[in-house]
Amino acid sequence: MAIVRNLTLALSSLVAGVSAFAADAPAPASGGSNGVSGVTQAAVASGVLACASRINQVALFISNGNPSSAALFGNATEPDQRLTSLSMEISPRDGPSAYASASFAPNQANGCGAVYEAIVYWPQNCDTVASKQFGNAKKGPTLHKSVLTLETSGPTRIFLMPAGSGCVSIKKEVVL
Repeated sequence: MAIVRNLTLALSSLVAGVSAFAADAPAPASGGSNGVSGVTQAAVASGVLACASRINQVALFISNGNPSSAALFGNATEPDQRLTSLSMEISPRDGPSAYASASFAPNQANGCGAVYEAIVYWPQNCDTVASKQFGNAKKGPTLHKSVLTLETSGPTRIFLMPAGSGCVSIKKEVVL
């Protein structure tokens, strides 16, 4: 709890006038010079304290230092006790843009539960994407008809879905 209070105190001087949830303007998701993402600042300003450090961890991991922005969603009533979610666009310097979504649940056994999905369209077919982008993952079963599952160690799965002549990858991870 001391970490959250310190984070809150550090952020309170950085954030002004952010309305509670369904933010009007995207917040930068990548880290500032203080290592705190803009989306974390917006969450704290909206009253989300219990998941602030987890939101920062996930936002910085997903953006990986690339330019990005996010929209924050939640409940204006008891925001620190309710599910909070964000949608991000990440624009890597050397690859296609990605859409990512993350959700955060306070009051879990680990303090704040989190799950994220990162979605990218690749112009190559799914077999090529599987070998070139996710070479360390093991091919798993097809979900139903055409969505291939790639398995990794831990709570991460990658789903590859044909899209025209290309492929959409969906990486999903439960953050432990």
